Amino acid sequence: MPRARFLVVTVLALAAVGGGYYFTRDKDISFLGQTASSSSSSAPFVSNGDAAAPYTGIADVLERVTPAVVSIQVKEQQEESELSPLLQDPRFRRFFGVPDRQQQPRREQRTGAGSGVIVDAKEGYVITNFHVVDKAEDIAVTLKDRRTITAKVIGKDQATDLALLKIDAPDLTALPIGDMANLRVGDYVLAVGNPFALGQTVTAGIVSALGRSGFIDQGFEDFIQTDAAINPGNSGGALVNLKGELIGIPTVILSQSGGNVGIGFAVPTSIVTNVMNQLIQSGEVSRGRLGVAIRDLTPDLAQNLGLSINHGALVSSVENGSPADTAGIQAGDVVVAVNGSDIEGSASLRNRVGMTPPDTKLKLSIIRDGEQRELDVTTAKLDPTQAVADAAPQERAEPSRIMGAVFENASGGVRVVDVEENSPAAVMGLQPDDIVTAVNRTQIRSMSDLETALKNVKSQSVVRVKRDDRDVVLIVP
Repeated sequence: MPRARFLVVTVLALAAVGGGYYFTRDKDISFLGQTASSSSSSAPFVSNGDAAAPYTGIADVLERVTPAVVSIQVKEQQEESELSPLLQDPRFRRFFGVPDRQQQPRREQRTGAGSGVIVDAKEGYVITNFHVVDKAEDIAVTLKDRRTITAKVIGKDQATDLALLKIDAPDLTALPIGDMANLRVGDYVLAVGNPFALGQTVTAGIVSALGRSGFIDQGFEDFIQTDAAINPGNSGGALVNLKGELIGIPTVILSQSGGNVGIGFAVPTSIVTNVMNQLIQSGEVSRGRLGVAIRDLTPDLAQNLGLSINHGALVSSVENGSPADTAGIQAGDVVVAVNGSDIEGSASLRNRVGMTPPDTKLKLSIIRDGEQRELDVTTAKLDPTQAVADAAPQERAEPSRIMGAVFENASGGVRVVDVEENSPAAVMGLQPDDIVTAVNRTQIRSMSDLETALKNVKSQSVVRVKRDDRDVVLIVP
């Protein structure tokens, strides 16, 4: 058969099969549009961008997660409302025939509900929020299989809003702890808890931000922000990734009505594990402190200080005799790293030191006079009345109105004679007898120096003063 005729017959034969087979350049064979190869699998898959990855579905993840998430019911005693102010007066009580014994307010029992997560099945440890069990006298934990077990408190930590409970029951399921280093904004997450005491409920969303703070007064915060619905009752529950690993404990809701508006916050497991281990060992959390007042290094502050960096914590003052003072840290220093890890701002430094046990040596990288230095500092134990690192005042004031104070020439600078009440100078933090020594990088030796410096003052300017034999940095926003 001629060669041309053979080719035509071959093409027609292939077409008669309906085009069901075709060859690819990779020598894989596709049938009806689906590629088959020697390494193919019957399991469904989704693309991860570079290669196919097995996908089991959220339902399968939740089958592993939900047995470890529990419902917590608490009973607490609270005092009833006090008597009317009029009836607190003994003469009125006698007039209206109210017995004196009613002076003492009666106590009534109230109940509350929240969520918790089993983190150690063998020991029966359950992590939850401090505010869930703070005033509880009786705590009951209900598992997914409806068993209810009485729990006892191992320890509580108000500064992180965490508490550790213990239950005694067989066949418990615990959640594995996820690695926070791998968590990124945009990662898909699931929130499991007991909202509004309805029973176990699951919501889904993404990680919308990391490192949020400013919600717990004098607390240690590095919150995960998520748009997964978190409502009252979710507190103490689980925020998990799609591997079924615990990455956070929901604790704060940003809302004007008390319900979810798509902004919820969870304590990351990096803090949870630190607190949990200390509570297991001693029933309390011991923290380190430096003895400094700090604030964020803003771009304007960095520019006014002549710095090229855009992160760090500016030291406003150093407590006399504190670990920071002993290590040689000075007001005006900018802490940019601790043990080689970058410090983004004041909250970052506060958390890092606060999560460090007392008597721990830290290597601080600081910027002073434009040069980086390394200082070793050993943390002291934080007393409840002290602070790891105080945040400097954030009040606003117009730089041109800083002269709401009376100054006079003095040795080493310009002394503050008097500060007008509620003046911008008072709001900024100037006090009588402060000695102003510098404005930004300009040394102040006389009133004329001060007046000249103030004429050129910009937003986020730094005013250095001597106060009680220590250096203090004040900020003019």
